Amino acid sequence: MLAGTRSRKVGDEILREMAMILLESVKDPRTREVTLTGIKLSSDLQKARVYYSIIGGHETVQKAQAGLDSAKGFIKRRIAVKMSLRYVPEIVFEHDPSLERGSEMERLFESIRKDTPTNDAE
Repeated sequence: MLAGTRSRKVGDEILREMAMILLESVKDPRTREVTLTGIKLSSDLQKARVYYSIIGGHETVQKAQAGLDSAKGFIKRRIAVKMSLRYVPEIVFEHDPSLERGSEMERLFESIRKDTPTNDAE
């Protein structure tokens, strides 16, 4: 197996499981609008950096981060039950602002479209 292939495959599976756990099992209202966007799993499968996005301001991101951090132990236990891994990696949640930037750019493009006159004569 190529170097990194196993960690990428295991990481993808862990991310899928985490998304389902957040959706179905975590009852914390601070994590309701969180979208998991990616994962970086170390080659030894011991550490996982999980990226998430949430639409809202700085306060919303802080609340989501607190909710995810408090649910970390629960998520690790559920992953241990659902997946047959020797070790469940240590999870670190990190905010990914790309969805917010994309939404902001879309609003900017829409305002440009509204401000630009269309020339139907051409």
